[in-house]
Amino acid sequence: MLAPIEVARLEEARAAAMLSASARESRAWAAGTMGFSGKGSWQNQVMGAGLGIPVDASLLTEMIDFYTSRGVEPRIELCPFVDESLLHGLSTQLFTIRELENVLFFDLEADIPELPLGWPPGVEVELVDRNDASAVEELVETSLSGFFAPGDPIPEALREVSRRVIAMHRTRGFIAKLEGRAVGGGLLDLGEGAANLAGTSVLPETRRRGIQQALMVARLRAARDHGCRVATIDSKPGIPTERNAVRLGFAMAYTKFVVAKAGEGLEPSA
Repeated sequence: MLAPIEVARLEEARAAAMLSASARESRAWAAGTMGFSGKGSWQNQVMGAGLGIPVDASLLTEMIDFYTSRGVEPRIELCPFVDESLLHGLSTQLFTIRELENVLFFDLEADIPELPLGWPPGVEVELVDRNDASAVEELVETSLSGFFAPGDPIPEALREVSRRVIAMHRTRGFIAKLEGRAVGGGLLDLGEGAANLAGTSVLPETRRRGIQQALMVARLRAARDHGCRVATIDSKPGIPTERNAVRLGFAMAYTKFVVAKAGEGLEPSA
């Protein structure tokens, strides 16, 4: 089985490449990527930076200026294996912790598991044709709806990012249908050696039927067929996504710290 630092090297490189390919603006930074996709976007952050490379004060200034000039808080995802110079520099610049995120991994040299309670009755998981506009919109609507309370509008900026990600050749979109009705969806990002299961959501009224696990298994199979060595999932600690992943054989690799620097007039990013 891969050691956590080996997972980190594959996963952080994948995340940086994905952000570079999908953000409206991106720049290489400290072996990672600085991304920006408009105020409020989750892509307004640094990903995959600081592994095996010292980060001096001038690099930090460059990153801070990149975000503050666009009116948003500087924000970075920190892998625990980053060079200590980055941690020291962020502390000096008064970055504070905003979120914790666990990175779980599945070794794709192992057998893909069967669902613990069997395949959910009446459910089919389909690969979405990125050239079919109506199918893409169905996936965007379904996969994002689960992250909002019923009736709450989905921000158009978030829809736009999802469409752009789905359109990439490195991405696969999967939709789960219950007796023909779209009830869940998720994305698969395929990097060099690592695949990431992202954006997974199931509509509230159809949860607790094994649909999220079915979406996970379908994407694990696709990642292995693509030739990836490992599959990862990013999850807030203790939520159903993490529990479902562990039941399928995912293991803990490491915890990322998401840190940001507040400033007058700067908008936080989701």
